[in-house]
Amino acid sequence: MTATNDGPRAYPFGPTHRLDIDPELAAVCGRQPVLRVRLPFGGDGWLVTRHADVRTVLADPRFSRAEAVGDHVPRTVSAGLPRTSMLSMDPPEHTRLRRRVANPFTVRRVEALRPRAQEIVDDLLDAMIDTGSPADLTKALTWPLPVTMICELLGVPVADRDRFNSWVDGLLTLSDPELSARDRGHLNDYLAGLVAERRENPTPDLLGELAAVEDEESRLTEEELVGLGVSLLSAGQEATANQIGNFVYTLLSQPELWRELVADPGLIPDAVEELSRFIPISATAGFTRIALEDVELSGQTIRAGDAVVAELGLANRDPEVFKEPDLIDFHRPSAPHVTFGHGIHHCLGAQLARMELRTAIDSLVRRLPNLRLAVEPERINWRTERLIRGAEALPVAW
Repeated sequence: MTATNDGPRAYPFGPTHRLDIDPELAAVCGRQPVLRVRLPFGGDGWLVTRHADVRTVLADPRFSRAEAVGDHVPRTVSAGLPRTSMLSMDPPEHTRLRRRVANPFTVRRVEALRPRAQEIVDDLLDAMIDTGSPADLTKALTWPLPVTMICELLGVPVADRDRFNSWVDGLLTLSDPELSARDRGHLNDYLAGLVAERRENPTPDLLGELAAVEDEESRLTEEELVGLGVSLLSAGQEATANQIGNFVYTLLSQPELWRELVADPGLIPDAVEELSRFIPISATAGFTRIALEDVELSGQTIRAGDAVVAELGLANRDPEVFKEPDLIDFHRPSAPHVTFGHGIHHCLGAQLARMELRTAIDSLVRRLPNLRLAVEPERINWRTERLIRGAEALPVAW
């Protein structure tokens, strides 16, 4: 076991750097893929990094999310999720809630949203091009697109986005439990008000549809509706917005990749999957799970009651699954990356995120084939102490 003189080694080993995998973490976990670590909050747990083991932890019912609720549980983030969040549930509670809300996120329903996404992107790029080169792509495109899409889907007024942007920002901080709890409270209160309005005056958006259900078996409580709204708003906004920017940064900092897509835009769906695999969007390992019984992973016994976290970024670079994993290859044979999770907690909005990513990259490639970074890559500043990696600004020129 790799440890300090005081016990398990503190995880993460060091601060995140741009979109890089920590080379020391990769080296240590390459030798010991199930590693005992001291997590930033709550104590010790097991860090799992091999692709097969990560998929087991994410999908095997012997690893529970419901048992990981509470501030005493070892975890990587400052504040744990409430019990009413779908991400904190095991079956059958999780099954009931997910079945109720999954329909708007099917491939068919998401494809129906594509024309609206294209319209938003076209309007945003029109405005950016009219203003002239250079521009900050985060302000011009990467944030407005997903924020507008998730607001329209949920029924959240886009005019309020500055307020809830700030709350989501605080909610996802890594190091300040008080800030995270305060801003979660603000988001809860805001969405509770919207839910109450929808109960009185139903609307055709997702919150209105769910709030209007009268059948006792299908009806969601206010806490469930609010928890769902917080999860979708934060993931649909923060994760997708940052990942669009991360994709563009990666493509433009390796211009041969950008030129490859300009020459063959038909590669964009495969490029989105490969960039999703390659780029570690999270600054740290994911949500904690608790082992309900003894489980063996890569020769290491995880005891019942132990906390386990999965490092998705390393799992996506597992050489047993991905040939030459540290290279970006848009022609890579299909392989199951775990960026959107696996099992029952596979990201509900994965298809929506994919559609927005494809729409944004396709539009940039088609309309701005000469797009380039307006500064040297090393001059771009990155958001720190955040759960989701992303650039503070992305200056581009064309």
